[in-house]
Amino acid sequence: MGDDSEWMKLPIDQKCEHKLWKARLNGYEEALKLFQKIDDEKSPEWSKYLGLIKKFVTDSNAVAQLKGLEAALAYVENAHVAGKTTGEVASGVVNKVFNQPKARAKELGLDICLMYIEIEKGEAVQEELLKGLDNKNPKIIVACIETLRKALSEFGSKIISLKPIIKVLPKLFESREKAVRDEAKLLAVEIYRWIRDALRPPLQNINSVQLKELEEEWVKVSSAAPKQTRFLRSQQELKAKFEQQQAAGGDADGGADDEEEAVPQVDAYELLEAVEILSKLPKDFYEKIEAKKWQERKEALEAVEVLVKNPKLESGDYADLVKVLKKVVGKDTNVMLVALAAKCLAGLAAGLRKKFGQYAGHVVPTILEKFKEKKPQVVQALQEAIDAIFLTTTLQNISEDVLAVMDNKNPTIKQQTSLFIARSFRHCTPSTLPKSLLKPFCAALLKHINDSAPEVRDAGFEALGTALKVAGEKAVNPFLADVDKLKLDRIKECAEKVELVYGKKTGGAAEKKEGKPVTGKTPALSGTGGDKETKDAATKPGPLKKAPAVKSGVPPKKGKPAAAAGVGGAGAKGKKGPETKEIFESELSIEVCEEKAAAVLPASCIQQLDSGNWKERLACMEEFQKAVELMERSEMPCQALVRMLAKKPGWKETNFQVMQMKLHIVALIAQKGNFSKTSAQVVLDGLVDKVGDVKCGSNAKEAMTAIAEACQLPWTAEQVVAMAFSQKNPKNQSETLNWLSNAIKEFGFSGLNVKAFISNVKTALAATNPAVRTSAITLLGVMYLYVGPPLRMFFEDEKPALLSQIDAEFEKMQGQTAPAPTRGISRHSGGGGDDGEEEEQEDVGNDVVDLLPRTDIGDKVTAELVSKIGDKNWKIRKEGLDEVTSIINDAKFIQPNIGELPAALKSRLNDSNKILVQQTLSILQQLATAMGPNIKQYVKNLGIPVITVLGDSKNNVRAAALATVNVWAEQTGMKEWLEGEDLSEELKKENPFLRQELLGWLAEKLPTLRSVPSDLLLCVPHLYSCLEDRNGDVRKKAQDALPFFMMHLGFEKMAKATGKLKPTSKDQVLAMLEKAKANMPAKPAPPARASSRVVGGAAPAKFQPASALAEDSGSSTMESKPDPKKAKAGGASSKAKGAQGKKVLSKPTLKEDDDKSGPIFIIVPNGKEQRMKDEKGLKVLKWNFTTPRDEYIEQLKTQMSTCVAKWLQDEMFHADFQHHNKALAVMIEHLESEKDGVISCLDLILKWLTLRFFDTNTSVLMKALEYLKLLFNLLSQEEYHLTENEASSFIPYLVLKVGEPKDVIRKDVRAILNRMCLIYPASKMFTFIMEGTKSKNSKQRAECLEELGCLVESYGMNVCQPTPGKALKEMATHIGDRDNTVRNAALNTIVTVYNVYGDQVFKLIGNLSEKDMSMLEERIKRSAKRPSAAPVRQVEEKPQRTQNISANASMMRKGPAEDMSSKLNQNRNMGSHSETTHTVPREFQLDLDEIENDNGTVRCEMPALVQHKLDDIFEPVLIPEPKIRAVSPHFDDMHSNTASTINFVISQVASGDIHTSIQALAQLFQIESLAREASTGVLKDLMHGLITLMLDSRVEDLEEGEQVIRSVNLLVVKVLEKSDQTNILSALLVLLQDSLLATASSPKFSELVMKCLWRMVRLLPETINSINLDRILLDIHIFMKVFPKEKLKQCKSEFPIRTLKTLLHTLCKLKGPKILDHLTMIDNKNESELEAHLCRVMKHSMDQTGSKADKDTEKGASRIEEKASKAKVNDILAEIFKKIGSKENTKEGLAELYEYKKKYSDADIEPFLKNSSQFFQSYVERGLRLIETEREGKGRITTSTGISPQMEGTCVPASTHTVSSSIGNTNGEEVGPSVYLERLKILRQRCGLDNAKQEDRPPLTSLLSKPALPTVASSTDMLHSKLSQLRESREQYQHLDLDSNQTHSSGIGNTLASPSSAAANIDDLKKRLERIKSSRK
Repeated sequence: MGDDSEWMKLPIDQKCEHKLWKARLNGYEEALKLFQKIDDEKSPEWSKYLGLIKKFVTDSNAVAQLKGLEAALAYVENAHVAGKTTGEVASGVVNKVFNQPKARAKELGLDICLMYIEIEKGEAVQEELLKGLDNKNPKIIVACIETLRKALSEFGSKIISLKPIIKVLPKLFESREKAVRDEAKLLAVEIYRWIRDALRPPLQNINSVQLKELEEEWVKVSSAAPKQTRFLRSQQELKAKFEQQQAAGGDADGGADDEEEAVPQVDAYELLEAVEILSKLPKDFYEKIEAKKWQERKEALEAVEVLVKNPKLESGDYADLVKVLKKVVGKDTNVMLVALAAKCLAGLAAGLRKKFGQYAGHVVPTILEKFKEKKPQVVQALQEAIDAIFLTTTLQNISEDVLAVMDNKNPTIKQQTSLFIARSFRHCTPSTLPKSLLKPFCAALLKHINDSAPEVRDAGFEALGTALKVAGEKAVNPFLADVDKLKLDRIKECAEKVELVYGKKTGGAAEKKEGKPVTGKTPALSGTGGDKETKDAATKPGPLKKAPAVKSGVPPKKGKPAAAAGVGGAGAKGKKGPETKEIFESELSIEVCEEKAAAVLPASCIQQLDSGNWKERLACMEEFQKAVELMERSEMPCQALVRMLAKKPGWKETNFQVMQMKLHIVALIAQKGNFSKTSAQVVLDGLVDKVGDVKCGSNAKEAMTAIAEACQLPWTAEQVVAMAFSQKNPKNQSETLNWLSNAIKEFGFSGLNVKAFISNVKTALAATNPAVRTSAITLLGVMYLYVGPPLRMFFEDEKPALLSQIDAEFEKMQGQTAPAPTRGISRHSGGGGDDGEEEEQEDVGNDVVDLLPRTDIGDKVTAELVSKIGDKNWKIRKEGLDEVTSIINDAKFIQPNIGELPAALKSRLNDSNKILVQQTLSILQQLATAMGPNIKQYVKNLGIPVITVLGDSKNNVRAAALATVNVWAEQTGMKEWLEGEDLSEELKKENPFLRQELLGWLAEKLPTLRSVPSDLLLCVPHLYSCLEDRNGDVRKKAQDALPFFMMHLGFEKMAKATGKLKPTSKDQVLAMLEKAKANMPAKPAPPARASSRVVGGAAPAKFQPASALAEDSGSSTMESKPDPKKAKAGGASSKAKGAQGKKVLSKPTLKEDDDKSGPIFIIVPNGKEQRMKDEKGLKVLKWNFTTPRDEYIEQLKTQMSTCVAKWLQDEMFHADFQHHNKALAVMIEHLESEKDGVISCLDLILKWLTLRFFDTNTSVLMKALEYLKLLFNLLSQEEYHLTENEASSFIPYLVLKVGEPKDVIRKDVRAILNRMCLIYPASKMFTFIMEGTKSKNSKQRAECLEELGCLVESYGMNVCQPTPGKALKEMATHIGDRDNTVRNAALNTIVTVYNVYGDQVFKLIGNLSEKDMSMLEERIKRSAKRPSAAPVRQVEEKPQRTQNISANASMMRKGPAEDMSSKLNQNRNMGSHSETTHTVPREFQLDLDEIENDNGTVRCEMPALVQHKLDDIFEPVLIPEPKIRAVSPHFDDMHSNTASTINFVISQVASGDIHTSIQALAQLFQIESLAREASTGVLKDLMHGLITLMLDSRVEDLEEGEQVIRSVNLLVVKVLEKSDQTNILSALLVLLQDSLLATASSPKFSELVMKCLWRMVRLLPETINSINLDRILLDIHIFMKVFPKEKLKQCKSEFPIRTLKTLLHTLCKLKGPKILDHLTMIDNKNESELEAHLCRVMKHSMDQTGSKADKDTEKGASRIEEKASKAKVNDILAEIFKKIGSKENTKEGLAELYEYKKKYSDADIEPFLKNSSQFFQSYVERGLRLIETEREGKGRITTSTGISPQMEGTCVPASTHTVSSSIGNTNGEEVGPSVYLERLKILRQRCGLDNAKQEDRPPLTSLLSKPALPTVASSTDMLHSKLSQLRESREQYQHLDLDSNQTHSSGIGNTLASPSSAAANIDDLKKRLERIKSSRK
């Protein structure tokens, strides 16, 4: 047993593969235990066994195999991955288990198969089992059959697909093995249980004995529907339901309803094999069928008859066969053959089913007309044929043909057609028999029931009865309005008898079914109640309707039931509820009328009616009117009254007053009584006659309107217009038309007979009287609103002049919406409109198209033409096609009968000559437009072949085909295309072009559909194969189409369809499906249908006014005024009126769309953050494209759906730009009120606006820009900062628009870019705009460059990203641009930078070509000559760039320091143009107002420029007057909240009183939490200001100077202690670095900074833990990089190096070795001296030597002497000039040159200067002069604002402050005063002072000790000037005299950029304060 122990030790999975069977057996046992133990179905343990399960099953040892099977069963049941093993294991079971002798093995094998089915692998298992049926071993076959039977009985026919099984059944019955036959019999019985008789046809041909046995077995099968007893994993809820039923005692009926659906009704047809018959037709069939002898023809037909007996036929091209059969039916003289041919057609139709649909249109008219035959056998054959054909198509498709035959004179044809219609209706359901179909059929059938032939009448009744039964009374009654009682009863009687094909339920039930869809979601109570009433009404109103004819003549009261009932409410055209129940009145004789009138009118009145005295007549009329006013509706005998009025003199009344009264009374009667058409007939003639009367016209119109309201506008209008045109008076004609135009607007368009009007309008257009023509054109305009462009078709043949007038009128109407009807809507009911309304009006546009006079071109399509089109010679083919084109062109609108044309054109679609293919396509486009919706019937035989053309390799052919398909689809709708297998067959073809075009087309069309035929599912397998197509485009298109397929078919069906794919493909496809599920759009809501119907921008009349809705449904959401905008978007408002009056209130607004009162942006918590995460995690597409693709738009739609109101979203994504405008208007309206909402959806709003940038419509663009301006204003008020995500998905697209050709737009975009800087850092904007300069659009390049200039001008150099050098080089490349404007823009921008930055610009730009450089220099010179040009431009162009965020807010923001300081600059630089004073915070306003009231005369006092020679230069930078008083002490109580306290403190900091200022600052730093908020940049500015103030010699001159310095000192200590320690340390280091770099800075300054640093070092032990060491070390690293040790040692004082060492030493001491872990922020440590230094300190081996300063600096002169002795003079000079030329040693060189010249005064340096540039020469001269002034000791150079030049732009946080950004030279050499002098020169020029000759210059000291430098004024002065800035800007705008103008224009150094407090001219301030005080007193 030694080897036993060997395998015992192995792990389970290895045992299972062991070669010893015992080992395997043991392995299987353990595996079984393991499998039962593992709880988690997804455990990784399962995967180990994936490859082994097959071996478990196929083990060669029988004992082991049994255990293996048990283990395998457990595995399949529990493992998540088991599905992957299906194929191999099932095949193993079939081949190696089913042949085992042991029954247990077979049992387990069967269980494993069933378990696989349970885990959703049914198809794979079934495939293996069916393969097993072909095995030679009968045991295996029997077991397979048994397994299939078991599976079917347990899982049911839904899961086990029967078709393949039934296919093999006959073969099994033929088996030699009895066991197989018996098992097959059992299987057949099981199948029969599920599908019943559908199984008979496939088994017809088996052995008759077997069939008989089967029949016997089948009889025994219980009739109860079988139920599924075992369920898939995905059917767990079904299982639960089933188990509950079982528990409840297995109640058979318990679940009958639910289960009925579970068992699908299998159609026997589906189970049959299709037979191909075309090839089996006799060879000479086509000759024989044309033969002269009828016997031969008969033979041919009999051959066909035999073939078509096959129950299922293979699809193919049956066109020719159908054509000859049709010919036989139509033309053959032998009736027997007609019957035979009809039988063949019936067989074809039955065998092909839907595939026969394409031929139905050709055959139906022929068969119907053949019904003239009397012979019963022919009639029967024809009936069978037409019924079979009907089932292959839809009633809709053949309705045209059927209706055409209805008017035939032959009674038999009429009878048979009606009977056919009746039979067809039985197959319909309410949905397939819509009103649009019912209407024409009922109209035609009504003629039949009045026919003279009884059989026609009977057939008509039967058809109408069937329609009534199918569609319900509600739908049909409107069309039966004129039917008398007897006939109506007869129709109802027929309806009772009808047996429907669908749902054979009683009338009531059908009715109830009907009630459901109509009532929508109303309570059940009204559903059933409504039903009863409908029935009552159906019987009651019958007699009521006739009542008026009875003697009394008084119309009945409108009974309540009638109002609610279907009959009443189903008004013919959805007009007013109760009114629609027309009042029929017979004409009364004049005697009866007099009698009735006498009963209700005063006797005197009747006598005076025809008095000769007009006054008496007038009196009579007055009485008449009173009487009418008092009468009750029910008592008013309308007809009698109007007849009395019409009595002599009647309408010939000569006195206009009497006439006016008369007309008014007619109106009253019509309004107040039950006014019938009969009464109307009495008066209308008279009214029309008076319409043109000047005095009575308006009364006549009023009466006509009242009648229209009583008798419906369509009828009234028809009467009135006919009367007007039957008389000659042009005035009457024009006024009638005017009345009609108005009436249409008031009543809406529904139900009007366009055709009748059009003929009258044509008459009017031809009238000689211009007024009539004008009225006609106006009427057309109004009709156009409702009908849209199709209306023009009627007038194509008018004279051009007239046509142009009509077009002009239509043009005016373009884009207008039809007004909502205000009259004719249920006036008296609680809303009795009906669904009909909606449908009717929806079809208005289409109806018109239907009314067009269509020409029948059938006879023009001759055989000759057809043969031409099919000729061998392409030229003749082309001629044929040309002819077709001209036929269609001439006919304009054609009837659907086009003879043989379709087949001829179809063959041309695959013509070898592509030009002809294209021509055919254009003919097909024409054809679709000409035929209109009737083209539907040709979709299958012409439309689908066009789709095939989409696979053409030529691009232009494909484009033409796509255009054709689109034109067709417009006319036919999509249903026709998607029905049947044709589309899926196309998609199946592996043509990449075809696939991508077709999928693209489907992706475009599917989203717009509300429902699709189920046949769409057939396309899915091919869609999946496209997802894996070799061609990338096909894959892409397939992915795009996926969500839209899913939207209609649902995820489940799609996922199920993946079952047939290979496992690898399946996983991929499922992953894509999951992805698509996320992007799946919602199905379009019904209203969309209406809006898409809006033709030519005109809205359909469907939109009822809001007011109607408000009255009807009591819904409070709508305003009561009929606001067309609301009504329009309320799309479905008419539906909201519910089906029946009572039900309306159940749900006031059925569509949430109607409610527009809520917010438009819904705030979703964390919505925006989530969207950003998704974008980061690539879950959604990144918003980045050149033009927006559909998937971006869809994605945005999906994202918006949660946070934007549905109705607004519909507007935003509408195809029509006007809706976008509307959406923008709404957004502008809600901007202020929904700030938070806007901010929460800001990313989506901005993305949507980027889409609008790609629209071509200017009005939308302008509106979008207007919105953006308002939006950014709002955001800056809210102090919002754009996120990176928002900026990057918006700014690049905005920048694109800078290049728009229209000036207005460019200006707007620039304005918006300026505003952006308030909510997004300018430096980041810079990069986006920089990108914009790379555009191909030269306008865009130029504008972007200008914008860059503006940014630099406003924010200084620091906005230049990534570094000023790179940015400038980039800009400079554009100087050589080929476009002049771009060149200019580039030059101007660089000049702007030069103005800010001086000569350093040239260094940064680098090498430019000679030409570019000279252009630049020239431009700089020019700009220097025009003193105020640039600055003035700045004032004009950028007034928007003001900043109204209060300074404190931006200081307190935790935003990056850089943002802030750029904002501060902005405040300072642009403040003088502040227009937006209205948003100043209220603390500030308060004081300003007081000041204004107290003293209106304070003005900015600017001394005249000529006063002092020196100071006038500095005029622009005088501190503005602080116009502020000390604030009242109770200020604090007024402002309790923190923000206002801070604002208050800051307003004090800005106070003119220095004490107040310092106190306030100290206060700010008193509060620790506030002090900590100050960022590095702010602290650096502050410390700089305070130290400079302490050093300012002028402070000492003040009486309390000492005290000031002391308090400043205290404040400095406060700042050091209280601020964030990291920030302040960082600030001090940067300050020290800058002060050491700056030449102009006094050594005292650096010393004080270092003292502060020491103080900080002393504080370190307490604060070390709160400091961010990494940042401090980074700052020290940068410091050491700028000042390497060598350089520090050269400093005059040893302080800096000692300070640095002390700091580092202290840090090391405190942190120990850990200090080295804090170097994380330094990029390359190896470069850093710092690390080495720290290491040294750590080793306690510090070099003390280095700390000694190298004091013996030799004088340059001595060096020069040495050199002079060594070398020739020339060499020395060359050396010196080389130094001057090099960046690093330029100072040293100049000093040496100065020394040299001093020593050798006669030395000639001219030759060296001669060959250098002008700029260099002046630079050298200036340098020498400067050194001279310095050396001559003309005073100590101290500058009060010693900010290093690179701090110009913004206070960069230390980390970004690398040396390269220093303006000085790269080695951080000191920058000589020359730079400042240069800048001074520029300033002087700006201020209009000429640069005087050197001699007149004031000494440098005096220049520099004043605030000459418009450098960055630090944040303190910003505060100083904040208040005055606001006041100033107001006043400067009030008195702009020359002085202030100049002050303005001084660009950067403008008035407000006051230098730091050190430069505060305190004496001056005091004087001013005194002045203010005295003026106050």
